[in-house]
Amino acid sequence: MSILETRTQHWSHEADCAASAAALAGHAALRTAYLELRGPLGAGKTTFVRHLLHALGVHGRIKSPTYALMEPYELEAASPGGSPRRIWHFDFYRFNDPQEWEDAGFRDVFASEGLKIAEWPEQAHGLLPDADLRLDLQPGAGDERSVRWSAQTPLGVALLR
Repeated sequence: MSILETRTQHWSHEADCAASAAALAGHAALRTAYLELRGPLGAGKTTFVRHLLHALGVHGRIKSPTYALMEPYELEAASPGGSPRRIWHFDFYRFNDPQEWEDAGFRDVFASEGLKIAEWPEQAHGLLPDADLRLDLQPGAGDERSVRWSAQTPLGVALLR
């Protein structure tokens, strides 16, 4: 993994998180990206994903896939006759068996087109591709967060801009 570009943000409150997610959702290139979210429990990874998915047009409750490992979403096509956009949200916190990767078909999911978002990717080390964009979230006092955005591919660099 090589880091091509980084950016650091400070979120004073959840509204800053929502604004960052909305800005990222505005990038057309996001539809084929792979994002990793890292940080300790309570850092705001799932909160960011919820804001991002809502900004992309996912309606209703967005639950953490902690026990299921993956939650799929499908958005209606933006244009008539276009294909639906797919999003997969992974949470590898409880992942501990590489055979489960194969059995669940995750290799096929990562090979297919669509947005992939993984929380706790370090739990699936060696199985995941390099992320286009990695977010490292660190909690501060109250709702404050420090976020380091790291682009690891040219697509990730485009998403940072």
